[in-house]
Amino acid sequence: MSRKLIHVAAAVITNLSGEVLIAKRSEAQHQGGLWEFPGGKVEQGESALSALSRELYEELGIEVTEARPLIKVPHHYSDKSVLLDVFEVTRFTGEAWGKEGQPIKWVAKAEMDHFSFPAANQPILNACLLPTMLAITPDFTTLDGLVDFVEQALSCGAQGVMLRNHTLSDDMFERAYQRINGMLASASIPLIVNCSLELATALQADALHLSASRLSELQGRDQFSGRWLSASCHNRAELDRALAKNIDFITLSPVLSTGSHPETEPLGWPIFQQMVDECAIPVYALGGLDKHVLEQAIGCGAQGIAGISAWSQGQKG
Repeated sequence: MSRKLIHVAAAVITNLSGEVLIAKRSEAQHQGGLWEFPGGKVEQGESALSALSRELYEELGIEVTEARPLIKVPHHYSDKSVLLDVFEVTRFTGEAWGKEGQPIKWVAKAEMDHFSFPAANQPILNACLLPTMLAITPDFTTLDGLVDFVEQALSCGAQGVMLRNHTLSDDMFERAYQRINGMLASASIPLIVNCSLELATALQADALHLSASRLSELQGRDQFSGRWLSASCHNRAELDRALAKNIDFITLSPVLSTGSHPETEPLGWPIFQQMVDECAIPVYALGGLDKHVLEQAIGCGAQGIAGISAWSQGQKG
């Protein structure tokens, strides 16, 4: 028996303070009593953005003036299938209020995890909280070199850092983690460690990124107790494995050719976009990119871009 497919447009609406608007579902509704990102069904012949604009006016009394695609989330419940077309709304006119009697609330992003959402909204929550530009540290032999790279990357616009260094001992990696985490914590910039599950657990890291080989060895999402678990993917088999193991987000590479792996055939933007369209979690474009292609990556459905050399030398990483 086939499930009914419901096409829904939803919005992550942010105000000038960076707070996000959420609404509470009626107890009588499917997934009633949970909080959600506002939106509604896309009618036949209607574009997702037109439907969203209509729904937000009907539900909240606001008119959208600036929005961009954020993520598409296919989700299957036992009784229905939903395709969520999600937009980030950064400008609107009017003052939001619950026109249909629904409770609404502006919430700081740091507090979003304290609210209960329907399962289909979890990837939206993740996309809402993740940055768009992620710097990955190259191999350094000194702690000062790593710190200098991070400072340079942040000055060039990086909004998150992945600590990845294959030349450091576990002891030196821990020292690097403690020092860089201290730098970033006060600015609420996420630090992701790319290391073994055992080391990440010992560090009590909040975010762990797995290589493709470590992803294949992972038994389940509950092996890591931190908030974020991500993985590197390079093909459909690895992407499917990440989805099956409930990974929060992935990097997908190489999108373009790279100097570090010239022998690897790049995916190219069309294949990258096709793979992202079939993926229900946030995806970072990686490989041969710099921040000048950020909008192109987002236009292909990416959460944003991740890279190495672009941040320190203006090169593609």
